[in-house]
Amino acid sequence: MELDLQNASTGHVPAASDFQAWCTLALRQRSADSELTIRLVDEEEGRELNNNWRHKDYATNVLSFPAEVPDEYLDIPLLGDMVICVPVVEREAAEHGKVLAAHWAHLVIHGCLHLLGYDHIEEDEAEEMENLERQLLAELGHPDPYAAE
Repeated sequence: MELDLQNASTGHVPAASDFQAWCTLALRQRSADSELTIRLVDEEEGRELNNNWRHKDYATNVLSFPAEVPDEYLDIPLLGDMVICVPVVEREAAEHGKVLAAHWAHLVIHGCLHLLGYDHIEEDEAEEMENLERQLLAELGHPDPYAAE
């Protein structure tokens, strides 16, 4: 798996090797030659992107942009891009009493699953996606991120 990690944030972020491990785990159901970009941003850029793409005027934790490249035009294993807002991740972990590393792992896995086509709009889709997140996080030794909800 090829990961392009772009750090545009002033906050403290996990090591590149952590991002690589989380993505590899989340994407193991796909071929090993997957390519994706993760951009780590501060609130201003996160808010702008969320407003432009989702028409919501606030920074959110993770945005996923699946690649929409028809195979007949370009045969590359590009999955897409993910944007993670560092201050939002830190604030959420603190507010919900979550271990920061576990919350980072959860959001990276969550974003990767979106790139694979998983969603949580419909209840049955949400259940499938959340169960897979729980399973993957448990493999890392992290608790159920939805247990407190």
